[in-house]
Amino acid sequence: QIPFGRRLPCDIYWHGVSFHDKNIFSGQVNKFPGMTETVRKITLTRAMRIMQDLFPLEYDFYPRSWILPDELSLFVSQFHTAKDSDPSWKPTYIVKPDGGCQGDGIYLIKDPGDIRLTGSTQSRPAVLQEYICEPLLVDKLKFDIRLYVLLKSLEPLEIYIAKDGLCRFCTEPYQEPTLKNLHQIFMHLTNYSLNIHSGNFIHSESGNTGSKRTFSSVLCSLSTTGVDSKKVWSDIISLVIKTIIALTPELKVYYQSDIPAGKPGPTCFQILGFDILLMENLKPMLMEVNANPSMRIGHERELSPGVFENVPSPVDEEVKVAVIRDTLRLVDPQKKKKKDTHLEDVRTNRSAKGRLRCITSLGKETNHSLECSSWATSDLKQAPEASEKLPDAAKSVEAALPSVCLRQVFPKYASYFNHLCLMDKVAALFIHFLGVKGTTRLGPTGFRTFIRNCKLSNSNFSMAAVDILYIDITRRWNSMSIDKESGMCLQAFVEAFFSLARKKYKLLPLQEQVSMLIEFCEKRVAALHGRRLVWGCG
Repeated sequence: QIPFGRRLPCDIYWHGVSFHDKNIFSGQVNKFPGMTETVRKITLTRAMRIMQDLFPLEYDFYPRSWILPDELSLFVSQFHTAKDSDPSWKPTYIVKPDGGCQGDGIYLIKDPGDIRLTGSTQSRPAVLQEYICEPLLVDKLKFDIRLYVLLKSLEPLEIYIAKDGLCRFCTEPYQEPTLKNLHQIFMHLTNYSLNIHSGNFIHSESGNTGSKRTFSSVLCSLSTTGVDSKKVWSDIISLVIKTIIALTPELKVYYQSDIPAGKPGPTCFQILGFDILLMENLKPMLMEVNANPSMRIGHERELSPGVFENVPSPVDEEVKVAVIRDTLRLVDPQKKKKKDTHLEDVRTNRSAKGRLRCITSLGKETNHSLECSSWATSDLKQAPEASEKLPDAAKSVEAALPSVCLRQVFPKYASYFNHLCLMDKVAALFIHFLGVKGTTRLGPTGFRTFIRNCKLSNSNFSMAAVDILYIDITRRWNSMSIDKESGMCLQAFVEAFFSLARKKYKLLPLQEQVSMLIEFCEKRVAALHGRRLVWGCG
């Protein structure tokens, strides 16, 4: 710990909350620039909504959502339309403050009139979602799953999921929401920070009992009732990969702003907390993504008024220590250096032995060829083993550690998900035309340059119309933004891009329209870049 500032460079920097040190020029940092902003409830909802527009069947794991207060009138209109068509319809919604955590400010409603719009706390931006009324129950209790996900690299994308997680249980038996029980938070909200204050909360030394259990123990218990645990895990892995694919465009914009290409800077990794709810039919639903999941392995117990002691939690320790330990093992730069050095030594020694045998072969060319061929094959077979070998001290440490709990899921399963990465390409175009390094907003000149270079204006869509499109979309998005920066943000650019795709490729599904416009723009940009290279050589 360096409370008074850092003096020397480090291999790994572990920040408590967010990426905030502008004087890091090497090594690895445990936070991505912009991650906290990207996974806020409103930003996450917008990112998921974009993907739901493009791939509605692939992204049906995120509840239908509205952003408050901007979409309040839209929600009220849709609510009354649905109610008029089916008077017996009795939906439930959950309201979550945008910057809230640990259950702060969350409440359930049955009617739009119950939305709290007065008072400093209630009036802050929020997300309103359809409440999942049919969750899977264990011991008649509602629960959610906290899974730990390591985003090891953004470019190329590399994702790991911990083999075990935590199940946080409510402390009152679940009943479907009614006007009478809407306010019973211990029945409806799974947040640990809320339920720990319930008189029914059970602290357990075991991972398969109590109000907080390991996910593996719950899954094992469900398996005895006929649940296909492999299918549940497969669906959860798919949910995690798809969610991160939805978030990476925004992250790449922040990343290039803080760590511009071509300049010295650190690489980044980050542990994320995914909160997932299993429905009664075992379909996983994404509740939220936490940029700073709690890594505490204990809880406070009040001995007397104002006097507390820290009590260890074996369940937390079992899961969280493994996640941090194996994250450090995966990103350890010294381990890679030792592996590379040792492998090079092995190859050098074998090469020397090979030359010696060739010299002593007394010119027998046939044998010479066969021998060298067999050594090469031997090297290929043994290289993976050699690359795993470490100097004795490091080897003894590795041997003493448990097997790695983090399982790579991307790029391992990339072939199943690459078709979803359309927004990465849109983000690449956005970054290309930003012009000014260190910014996340596209100015009017940059937008005009994008239109001109990609030849998207014509007699039916003049540059004056381009300016109007930019002004209308940017003004609306900036009015909804908290930071009130000028210029077009990525999500506003995506809206403009979709509008252009609809104009250019009418009568096609949105996904095809966007794909075709991306390909068209990429070809124009590549052709322009090629001409510039030729002009430069000339």
